Amino acid sequence: MDESNFQVKKKSFWERPEGVTGMIFLTGLAIGGGYLIYSIWPILLGAVSNIVTLTALLLALGAILYMVLDPKTRNLVWYFYKSVMRWITGIFVNIDPIGILKSYVENLKDNLRKMNRQISQLRGQMHKLKEIIYNNKKDIQSNLELASKAKASDKRAVMILKSRKAGRLKESNMRLEDLYKKMEVLYRVLTRMYENSQILMEDIKDQVEVKEQERKAIHASHNAMNSAMSIISGDPDKRAMFDAAMEAVAEDVSKKVGEMERFMEMSSSFMDSVDLQNGIFEEKGLKMLEEWEREGASLILGEEKDSLLLEANDDSNVLDLNAPLKERVREQGHRNQYDTFFE
Repeated sequence: MDESNFQVKKKSFWERPEGVTGMIFLTGLAIGGGYLIYSIWPILLGAVSNIVTLTALLLALGAILYMVLDPKTRNLVWYFYKSVMRWITGIFVNIDPIGILKSYVENLKDNLRKMNRQISQLRGQMHKLKEIIYNNKKDIQSNLELASKAKASDKRAVMILKSRKAGRLKESNMRLEDLYKKMEVLYRVLTRMYENSQILMEDIKDQVEVKEQERKAIHASHNAMNSAMSIISGDPDKRAMFDAAMEAVAEDVSKKVGEMERFMEMSSSFMDSVDLQNGIFEEKGLKMLEEWEREGASLILGEEKDSLLLEANDDSNVLDLNAPLKERVREQGHRNQYDTFFE
């Protein structure tokens, strides 16, 4: 496992939950140490006059300086400090990456069910909207024909009435067609997210099954003492490197699940704001979608995001609303997207 491969991905100790515990502990230690020195300062001044006590204090100070200046000793103390802080944090918070990944698998299962329902609801709205647009076009044509006949019959009032009605319907259709385009973006993105999230869930499940056993073996063969000896000898701590890779996987999954849930929430908010009966919708929902379109690359969609947006705005690329929702299956020879984290 090459440590450099995931140095950018992994969090530092202070960014993790145990780092918060460590910071609280250090703050308490600094306050307590300062108060202790302040309390015993007169005693220390008196002790300096005693040669034996002064010698002991200098030896203690020298030992502390040696620990600070010697890299191996400093790394060893730092390792045990992190281990203790991690153990304390683990009492109150779940920081086991395997356990966290298992909970994400359950979250993904639940989200996929919700997304499936959301896609079906959106498909229904789009069918209704297409029907409204189609009926409006028929009414526009009908009103224009009536206006033309009224003009030929010199019925100016009827001609103006029918022409204005056709104009209003045309304006309404322009807004509804824009709305349909936005719905098409939502539909294409939701369906692709649904497909990619199925693969993501399978990849996570595979990692959990394989790495849970591997982690047990590594922790059994590289206990705290072995890790400490590795640090003293200058060798990499395989146990720490494996745990760091697992944490990097959990962090990546956390971001992808978060993106999935945020997009579902935005989609739901957008769909709830649409009133097809009256042909109106809230601008807020559209703005949220437009902001998402302008954002950078998607973690779940990757480079597919740009192609999906192009497809939605391509009139020649007609969306088939009757096509069944794909249940994505990993292709033969598929490489788990998280294997590189352990190389």
